[in-house]
Amino acid sequence: MDNANPMNILVTLDANYLFCLNTMLSSLLHSNPGQFFRVYLLQSTVEESQVAETREILGACGELILLRADETGLEDAPTTARYPKEIYYRIFAARYLPDTLDRVLYLDPDIIVNGRLDELYALPMGNYYFAAASHVGELLSRFNQLRLDMGDNDPYINSGVMLMNLERLRAEQDEEAVFRFMHEHKKSLLLPDQDVISGLYGSKIYPLDPFRYNMTERLYARHAPFEKELDVDWVRQNAVIIHYCGRNKPWKENYVGQLGVFYQEALERLGR
Repeated sequence: MDNANPMNILVTLDANYLFCLNTMLSSLLHSNPGQFFRVYLLQSTVEESQVAETREILGACGELILLRADETGLEDAPTTARYPKEIYYRIFAARYLPDTLDRVLYLDPDIIVNGRLDELYALPMGNYYFAAASHVGELLSRFNQLRLDMGDNDPYINSGVMLMNLERLRAEQDEEAVFRFMHEHKKSLLLPDQDVISGLYGSKIYPLDPFRYNMTERLYARHAPFEKELDVDWVRQNAVIIHYCGRNKPWKENYVGQLGVFYQEALERLGR
């Protein structure tokens, strides 16, 4: 285990999603043997006593670091039960993470890592702030571009998987511009954090392949009936990250989908 060359992972959540975090980290270790992970948990309410199991899961393969976020400026940020203030913390990751880090891979906790992350993590970032995948088609892309005053070629991304260029963000990010954008577009923000990231930084986002790095039930259902090669076996062999975004979660009784098998397998490895 090479502790000198860790892969840096960032997660933001509240205590309600710690069970998801533990499952995600278990899949991360299973799919990336031999890699040491430094996991930064950016939050405002999680206590040390609540992450004992998380540290146990990481064991000798990783280190968990709790970072306390500052909510100054977020008092009026749009939130809902599904979208608490924690979703905004990732926008300001460069403020909280050590200056020695040049990049970090942000992962939502409702994810299963199904393959090695080396290629994604080593992606040359250049002047891009983020690398992320889009799930929307041409029509919805245009709607989002108009809604958020985006450029014609700017991608509307899913913020659940993002490689962050911390070096560039530290040098160039204007935090006040984030708050101005939130204020000016407050009435049109639907998915608040990814609206802000897409709307404000669209030209600074490197597009990732969603089938590899942000596979979802909706993406699968939209393509699997029409593309014969796309089935669960294809996902198992090719999708590095499976993301259970939206309301359709495999740990809920009303879950409907084909990709929950990967979550169940991760649970079984945890002995659940």
